[in-house]
Amino acid sequence: MKRRVSFAVFAVFLICLFSAGFAQAQSPSTIAPLSPAQGDGTMLLTVFLRHDQAKNLNEINDQLWKNGYFDKFPPEGVEVVSWTVAMGIGQIITLRFPPEKLRAINVALEQGAWGPYRT
Repeated sequence: MKRRVSFAVFAVFLICLFSAGFAQAQSPSTIAPLSPAQGDGTMLLTVFLRHDQAKNLNEINDQLWKNGYFDKFPPEGVEVVSWTVAMGIGQIITLRFPPEKLRAINVALEQGAWGPYRT
């Protein structure tokens, strides 16, 4: 019985998802054309840095300074497209960069943000 109820709820969810709202969002008239900056061989990456909720802001910042986060991130040649501080989540950072910078971003996050944040 539980399986049938779960399946029915899931089916209703899918029907709602694929109804008017989802279909309209994907219609050709609402899709933004690529800007010249998006066609130049760069990549976009969105990183979610979830803060350690066992630490307060001062403890998080102390750890970030100790790790050298502010010196390492973002690496040279990486553009910050947006940087949002979201309550209850942490930080949401969108970066634009050439593909060869991906490793440098990963290393900067591992060495600088690991501890106070989880990616």
